[in-house]
Amino acid sequence: MKLLMITGLGSAKDLASGKKGAFYNTLEEFSKYWTRIDIISPKIAISDKQQATSLFGNVYIHTSPWPLVFHPFWFLKKGTELYKEQKFDLMTVQDYPPFYNGIGARLLWQKIRVPYMLEFHHIPGYPKAANSKEKIYANLFVWKLYWNLFGLKAKAVRVVNQKQTPEFLVKAGVPKDKIIYIPSIYIDSEVFKPMDLEKKYDLIFVGRLEKNKGIELFLEIVKKTGLRAIIVGKGSLFEDIKFKIENWKLKITVHGWAKDSQEVAKLLNQSKVMVMSSYNEGGPRVVLEAMACGLPVLATNVGLMPDFAKKNVVKIIDWNVEDIAKKTKELLENEEERKRLSTAGLEIAKQFEKKEMIKNYADELKTLSIFDII
Repeated sequence: MKLLMITGLGSAKDLASGKKGAFYNTLEEFSKYWTRIDIISPKIAISDKQQATSLFGNVYIHTSPWPLVFHPFWFLKKGTELYKEQKFDLMTVQDYPPFYNGIGARLLWQKIRVPYMLEFHHIPGYPKAANSKEKIYANLFVWKLYWNLFGLKAKAVRVVNQKQTPEFLVKAGVPKDKIIYIPSIYIDSEVFKPMDLEKKYDLIFVGRLEKNKGIELFLEIVKKTGLRAIIVGKGSLFEDIKFKIENWKLKITVHGWAKDSQEVAKLLNQSKVMVMSSYNEGGPRVVLEAMACGLPVLATNVGLMPDFAKKNVVKIIDWNVEDIAKKTKELLENEEERKRLSTAGLEIAKQFEKKEMIKNYADELKTLSIFDII
């Protein structure tokens, strides 16, 4: 069977960067279940020399040469060409505001009638907005309008957590029977595992340095507690973060992007506690990677965290410096609680083992493609 995947900017940048990031690692295993995978991605500001055009012998990447505002129409053009050549069986469409992928998918469906699944990995601005732009993106009216105009022909809607995203989508008018929970967190247990390494850092932050990741909250926590910390990642706030660290004389190592998963696992194992301070998420993956390494986690109530709430495997924190600082100190001073969270987290992480989860994703997609087209 053949698959067309429509990705967002994050996945496109991951592939184009030359680093073996999350999407690259997913495709490496995922490609085993398809005769051919074609990927359409939006235009990115990276030189052609860095842009891969094929991977693993059967994955082909088609990067738009057009500005993002025209992406739905390039999507339609390229998707039509690929269908004439390859006759793919199904489309997966990663979408989020301003919905250029979903609009493009609807236009392409109108022309070729191949079933497609929309994928919402998280709702920008929900449950909490990091800025005014995210407030607009989380507006229910905007989502209802999008769904009624462009989303109704989707065969299914994939969500990657069981509570937060589905609840929002139902309010936005998406029928419950179209929503399918398929996790997008794939943990390589051969890489992410406990290691006997010296704990150099009290706290670790892993993620893009953007407003919605709560990186500024993390800095405030370190400033208030005086703890040793490491930040792993880059983003638009990178220089601002470095300036604040120097100005406030914080004991924070700014690592930048890790070169691969092995380096992330090593840095996690050199830390005592992970802090995940995001305002909105689908997962996030880094929490499960930390758990797989035996780290206790302090996390805001986003993405999968409400799913874990009753299992008491993470310490939920508010978007408040006082609350986070207090819970951070309490956890670092309580070795027994850290051990308990470590043990519980390891058990949860086992449920997201990479090969099994990716096989499940492929099987679910193939099941969708055998039904009559809407």
